[in-house]
Amino acid sequence: MDGIVIAVRPALITDVEEIVQVHDCAWRSAYRGIIPGRELERMVSRRGHNWWRSAILRGSGLLVFEFAGAVAGYVSFGRNRTRTPPFTGEVFELYVSPSHQGLGFGTLLFDAARRKLAAHGHPSVLVWVLADNGPAMEFYQARGGDVICEARESFGGENLKRLAFGFCKP
Repeated sequence: MDGIVIAVRPALITDVEEIVQVHDCAWRSAYRGIIPGRELERMVSRRGHNWWRSAILRGSGLLVFEFAGAVAGYVSFGRNRTRTPPFTGEVFELYVSPSHQGLGFGTLLFDAARRKLAAHGHPSVLVWVLADNGPAMEFYQARGGDVICEARESFGGENLKRLAFGFCKP
C-alpha cells in the first residue's frame, strides 16, 4: 500500500531552499496587515539562504515537518532568551506553509519541539505571539498556553503588543 509519508525531523543543509520558501510564504501570510508592508519585507529578506544555512550548521534547535518528501513547516527553539522564570525553554518560531495549515501539522511540530526542550532540561516553555495574530493566538490557547506577560515591540514605526504564552511540563 502506497501512502503519503509525513515526518518531523532535524533540519538538514539540503532543506535550506524549502525552509526559505516556507518562511517567506508563511510570514507574509501571517503578518500582512499586521506588520507594515515595507518592514515585513525587510524582515523576510533578512532570513535568506545564508541565515538558515548558518543556523543549521551551528546546530540550532530546528526541526522541519516533511510532507510527501517536501518541507512544509519548521519550528526553531532553545533556551528562553528573556529568562522569564520558571520558563527556561522557548519556541522561537513555528510556521507551516499556508497550504498545510489547519491540519494538525503545527501541533506535531510544537509537540516535537517541547519534547526536545524537555529532554535538554527545559520542561517549561514560552512562546511570544503578536496579539493581532489571531490564528497564532488561537493555536497556542488551544494547546493549553496561558498568557504570562506582555510587551510592546516596534515594527517600522508601528508599536505592536506581543504576548508570551507559558506552557508547563509537556
